[in-house]
Amino acid sequence: MRLIPVLNLVHVVAAFWFVSGVIGRGIVLRAAARAVDVRAADALVRVAGHFEAMVRIPSIVVVGFGLLSAWRGGWPILGFLQGGSVNWILASLVLSLTLVPLIVWVFLPRGRVFEEALRNALEEGRVTPALTAAFHDPVVAAGHVWELIVIALVVALMVTKPF
Repeated sequence: MRLIPVLNLVHVVAAFWFVSGVIGRGIVLRAAARAVDVRAADALVRVAGHFEAMVRIPSIVVVGFGLLSAWRGGWPILGFLQGGSVNWILASLVLSLTLVPLIVWVFLPRGRVFEEALRNALEEGRVTPALTAAFHDPVVAAGHVWELIVIALVVALMVTKPF
C-alpha cells in the first residue's frame, strides 16, 4: 500500500474523531448548564470531559497528518511563501493555529475558574450563581463559536481547494 493514502486516511479519521468530540462536548455541556441539580451537572461535565479527550490528541493528529500528507504529496505547505501557487493548505494551517491562543488565554484559565465554581457548588450542594456564570461565560462561548467556524472553514478549504 502506498504511504500517501494511509496518511490521508489517518488524517480524515482523526478529523472525524476530533469533530465528534467538539460536537459531543458542546451538546453535553449545554445540557449540564441547564441542570438544576448540581450532581447532575457534575455528571454531565464528567461526560463532557470524555468528549474533550476526543478533541485534544486528535486535533494534533489532524494537523500533523495533514501536514505529512501535504508534504509527501508534494503540496506546498507554505503556499506563496515558498513560491507555490496552492495556498489553501497555508490558509488552513493559519486558521488552525488561531485556536492555540484561545486554548492558552481563554479555555485553560477560564476552565480553572469553572472547575473551582463547580467544586464550590458541589460543596454547597446546589447550583450556585458562580457556577451558572461559569457555564454561560460569553468569552468561552465566543471561543467555541470561533472553533466551529474554523472547523467549517478548514473543511471547506480542503474540499473545494479554491486557491
